[in-house]
Amino acid sequence: MEIKGAPTGVDLSELTLIVGVMTNIVPPPGVEDDAASIDPQLVEIAAFEGKPGQTLRLAHPDAHTLLLVGLGDEVTFESLRAAVGNAVRAVKTEIAVTALSNADIDGAQRAVVEGALLGSYQFRDYKTEGEDLSIETLMLVDADEDLIPVDRIGVEATNLARDWVNTPALDKAPAALAERISDAAEPAGIDVEIWEKERITDEALGALLGVAAGSDRDPRLVVLSYTPDEPQGHLGLVGKGVTFDSGGLSIKTATHMEEMKDDMSGAAVVSAATIAIARLGLPIQVTTVVPLTDNAVGGDATRPGDILRPVDGPTIEVLNTDAEGRLILADGLGVVRRYDPEIIIDVATLTGAAKVALGDKIAAVFASDSDLASSILDGASRAGEQFWEMPLFPGYKKSLESDMADIKNISGSRYGGAIVAALFLSHYAGDGPWAHLDIAGPARSRETAGEQVKGASGVGVRTLVEVARGIGGSV
Repeated sequence: MEIKGAPTGVDLSELTLIVGVMTNIVPPPGVEDDAASIDPQLVEIAAFEGKPGQTLRLAHPDAHTLLLVGLGDEVTFESLRAAVGNAVRAVKTEIAVTALSNADIDGAQRAVVEGALLGSYQFRDYKTEGEDLSIETLMLVDADEDLIPVDRIGVEATNLARDWVNTPALDKAPAALAERISDAAEPAGIDVEIWEKERITDEALGALLGVAAGSDRDPRLVVLSYTPDEPQGHLGLVGKGVTFDSGGLSIKTATHMEEMKDDMSGAAVVSAATIAIARLGLPIQVTTVVPLTDNAVGGDATRPGDILRPVDGPTIEVLNTDAEGRLILADGLGVVRRYDPEIIIDVATLTGAAKVALGDKIAAVFASDSDLASSILDGASRAGEQFWEMPLFPGYKKSLESDMADIKNISGSRYGGAIVAALFLSHYAGDGPWAHLDIAGPARSRETAGEQVKGASGVGVRTLVEVARGIGGSV
C-alpha cells in the first residue's frame, strides 16, 4: 500500500474519507470538521457507537464514501493504530484519505502508518480464489512526508517476518529459509554467512546436530552482521529456527502439530529486526545468529536419554525431544558469544507454559539484568507490543541437575516450565546482560482485529528495533 500526504484541495469524489469516532460520537482532536458531516440518525439506526472494531460506511456530500471507524473511549497510540487497521479492511475504493494522523497524541502519524500496513497485510501466496483488498493508496492530511518512509520500515520488517512464518514447512526447509533471509538481508547492507551441515559439524554444534538428526533436510546456521560507522554498542540476537516441530520421538499429538510451521518465529523476528535496524541506519552493531532445523522423526533421531555436547557450556541429557528449542538456542548462544556482544537477547516460541501464564497476547521477558529488562519493556511500550517481565528464580535451577550429564533439558515437573526453560538457557548466555523473550503466545494471532491479521503476528520485531534504538542513544 502506498501512503503519502494528501495534496491541498484533494478531490474526494472517488475517495473514501476515513473518520475516527469515539464512543458516544465524540470526535478526537483534529477531526471535528469531518465529523460535522455525520448524520446522527443514520448512525443510531446502524447501532454504531464508536466502539473498538466497529466501522460504518455512509454517504458524504463530497467524498465517494464516508467510513466511520470506532476509537473507543480514549484515543491512544494503540487504539488509533487498531482503528486504522480495521478501516483499511473496510475501504471499498482504491484510494482513501484521513486526518487521523493529526490526532492529538504522540506518534499519531506512526500509529496510522502502522495500522494501515499491518491491518492490510495479506498472505495470498497459496490462494487461488478471492480478492485482494480494494485500497491501494492512503493519503494523510497535513502529513510529515519525510517521516512516512521511516515509519514504514519497522512495519515492513514485521510483515516480512509474517511472510516467513506463514509459509508452509514444506517450502521452508532450513536451506530454503536461510536463502530467503540472506536475500532480504544483503540489500540492507548486512553481511551474511550461511553455515551448512559440514561447517556446523566442524564447529561442533552438537545440540543443533542432535535436533537435526531425525530429519532428511540438513540444518543451517545463519550469521547476520551489521556494523555501522562508529557504533554506540553491540547487540547480539539469537532466534529459534525450528522450521517444523513434530516433537521428535517424544512426538506431539496431531492437533499440537498443526501450527508447528510457526516454530521458527524467533528466527524470523530477529532476522527481520536486524534488517530494519540496518535500513534505519541505527548506530549500533548487531550480530544475529539463527540456527535452523526440523525436529523430525527418523531412524537417526535423538532418543530420550541421549546426551548432547553444545559448542560451549554444559553437556545436556535429553529427556524430552520436544524440548528442542532450548537445545538449538544453546548452540546459537554459544556462537553469538564468540562475537563479544555487550548485550544478548534471544527470541523463541519456547514454551506452552509461557502461554498458560500470560495468555496468547502477551510475551514473556526473562532478564539477567534489571536495566536490560527495563530497556526491553520500554521498547515494547514504544512499539505498542505487549511484554511482561517474569522471574529468573534461581531456586528452580536445581531441577535441571542430571545424573548422567551436566544438566537435563526438562525439569520433570509440570510447574514453572517457562522459568525453567529460561534458566536452562542462562547456562549458555555468558556473564553479560542477557534476556530471553518467550513469544509462544502472541507469535500467532487467532483473529483478524485491529492491526492484527489471523496468522503470524511478527510480534517482537518492532520491540527489538526500539531496544536497538535505545542502546544506540537515538530514543
